[in-house]
Amino acid sequence: MSNPYVGILVNDSLFAGIPLGNTQYEAIHFYEDAGKLYGLTPCYFRIHDVHMKTMKVYAYVKDGQHFKRKWSDLPKVIHNRAIYLDSSSARTLEAWTRQGVTLFNRWNRYSKMRIHEILMKNESIRPHLPCTFPATIENVKAMMDSFDTLIIKPTNSSIGRGVMKLERQGNLWKLLYPVNMKLTNRTWRTLKFRQHLPKLLRRRIVSSSYMVQQCLPLATVDGSPFDLRISVQRGTDGSWGVTGMIAKVASRKHFLTNVAQGGKVKSLTDILNTHYPQLDPKAVCLQMTNFALLVAQHLSTELPNLADLGLDIAMTNDGFPLFIECNGKDQRYSFREANMQECWKATYFNPMAYAKFILDGGTPPC
Repeated sequence: MSNPYVGILVNDSLFAGIPLGNTQYEAIHFYEDAGKLYGLTPCYFRIHDVHMKTMKVYAYVKDGQHFKRKWSDLPKVIHNRAIYLDSSSARTLEAWTRQGVTLFNRWNRYSKMRIHEILMKNESIRPHLPCTFPATIENVKAMMDSFDTLIIKPTNSSIGRGVMKLERQGNLWKLLYPVNMKLTNRTWRTLKFRQHLPKLLRRRIVSSSYMVQQCLPLATVDGSPFDLRISVQRGTDGSWGVTGMIAKVASRKHFLTNVAQGGKVKSLTDILNTHYPQLDPKAVCLQMTNFALLVAQHLSTELPNLADLGLDIAMTNDGFPLFIECNGKDQRYSFREANMQECWKATYFNPMAYAKFILDGGTPPC
C-alpha cells in the first residue's frame, strides 16, 4: 500500500521551479526527507491545479530523482505555503474544507491590526504589546503628543516593506521612509517638519491601510536594535512547540531587523553573553519560549487551522518580551542564514509530523 499524500500548496513561482530544482527559499527536499520518516508522500500544487468537480489534483510528486506531475485525489491534509488573498480563492479553499480536507494555515496573511486586537484580549499578553491604533491623520497626531518615536507600517505587508519611522528631534520631527515598497529597496529618505504632517505621509496613510505604534524600547547590539524570529509549530502530538529561535540585528543604515532588509542573524545566547552579562541566558530564552507559546495558543483560539507561525518578538534591556508581529507564512531562511541546520530542517519536519497526526485521527489541543 502506497503512502498517503500530504499536499503542499505553493505559489506559481515556486511551482515553476520544482522540476528545475530551483525552489528559491523553500527547501522542499526536507519535506521529502520528512515524508520518508513519517510514511507520507508530499505533493506540490497550486490552487488552480485542483479540478473541483472530481476533487482531483494535478500535482508534482517525487519519482526517483525527478519530479513528475500526476493526477491523484486531493489529499485529506494540506499545508498552505502560498498566499491567496482574493475572495474567489478564499471560496475555493473553503469548498475544499467542506469536502473534508484539513487545510492548515489556510489563511496566512492576517491584518496586523487584527492580530493586535486579538492579542489585546489576553490580560497576560497585553503588557507586552505596543500602544497601537489605525494610522489615520488624527491618530498619528494624537500619538505624536504621547510618544517621541513612532512606527508606521502597512497592516498587510511583510518582510518590513513600507515601514516608516517618526522621531522627535528637539522642536522638529523627522520622518524616515523607504522610497518604494519593493523588497529590493535600499534607498531611505528623511523629511523634517514641525507640526503639519508631510504630504507624503498623509498620502500613504490615506491611500492604504497603515497602523501607528509606539516605538518599543528594544534591546540593542552596538547601538542597533534586534528582535527574535521564533518558529512556533504544531508537531507529532498536535500541540504547539518552539522549533527554533534566532536574533535579527538591524543594519546600521536603518531600524529594520528583517533579513530581507539587510538585518544580520545572530545567536541570542551569544548576544546575551557578550552584551548583557547581567542576564541569565537560559532564563531569558525560557521566558521568550513561554511567551511565544502563549501568543500562538491564544491566536489559535480565534484564528482557525493555525499550525505554523513565525513570531517576531523583541526584548527590553532587562529581558522582558515585546511582541512585534506574527507571520503566517514563515520564510524560515533566518535559520539557514545562521547555519542552524537542524532548526531549519525541523521547520519542515514538524508540519509533516502534524499532517501525520491529523491523518491518524488526532484532534489538536488548543
